[in-house]
Amino acid sequence: MKFQIIDAFSDEVFGGNPAGVVLLEDGQGFPSDEVMLKTAAELRYSETAFIKKIGDKTFHIRYFTPAAEVDLCGHATIGSFGAMLEWSIIEDNQNYTLETLAGFLNVQINDGFIFMDMSEPIRIATIENEQKKAELAVIMGLKPEDILMNPDIVSTGLPDIMMGVRSKKLLNAINPDFEALSKLSQAYEVTGVHAFSLGEDGSGITADCRNFAPLYDIDEEAATGTSNGALTFYLFEKGMIQPEERNLFIQGEAMNRPSKVMSKLTIADGRPKIQVGGVYKKLAEGEIYI
Repeated sequence: MKFQIIDAFSDEVFGGNPAGVVLLEDGQGFPSDEVMLKTAAELRYSETAFIKKIGDKTFHIRYFTPAAEVDLCGHATIGSFGAMLEWSIIEDNQNYTLETLAGFLNVQINDGFIFMDMSEPIRIATIENEQKKAELAVIMGLKPEDILMNPDIVSTGLPDIMMGVRSKKLLNAINPDFEALSKLSQAYEVTGVHAFSLGEDGSGITADCRNFAPLYDIDEEAATGTSNGALTFYLFEKGMIQPEERNLFIQGEAMNRPSKVMSKLTIADGRPKIQVGGVYKKLAEGEIYI
């Protein structure tokens, strides 16, 4: 099997969010879950994607953290299609279909910029109880009054808690109790917390973000496509963004891996549809012998 390491949501090496991408040989089935978990642990990135080609323009991708399989991963999808461009398996300025545990999704490539559909957005719950909001704040190293609006649990493929804070200074000050956050994530049945502060007027930035998922052995992640897709829906429901607008989310600065994640929400047949996209940079490639 061939592999690449791709930095997603950045056009610079050591920026964005790195993902492992493993390409199965033609006709090869997926290895056992144990092998894919061990491969992800060996590559040591937050997610590793395993790609199986099932048609000229159709691919099946499975995603593994070092701890578990997940239904969908935005940055590993961007990385996967970037890697396939590098391998000349796909072509620029084309559309492709992707099969995942979160469903079938469309992927568009335009001049090296990769845009992927998210699963249909769902607001699962709102955390409006003051005691529960205070519990969340304390776990994240904040005061209850630091939280902006009621947090929502939203999914565009993976469920996360959308937690706004009142300033970028507060966002940078977040210092979670990771053990407590893992237990809270398990209780809420979420991947983790996607924290954000709104961008300043005139900056062109929709929000600055940080993402925490210690339940899946990811204390902090530099770019998360599914989470920023969920944030797009959250802000749309709050009346803070409009359909057809391009939204820019900055993530990873606290990790010295700045990432730019673009999103767009459209309304089709009365239902919201969200796309998330970005660029990529190849870091390394090689062979895996199993």
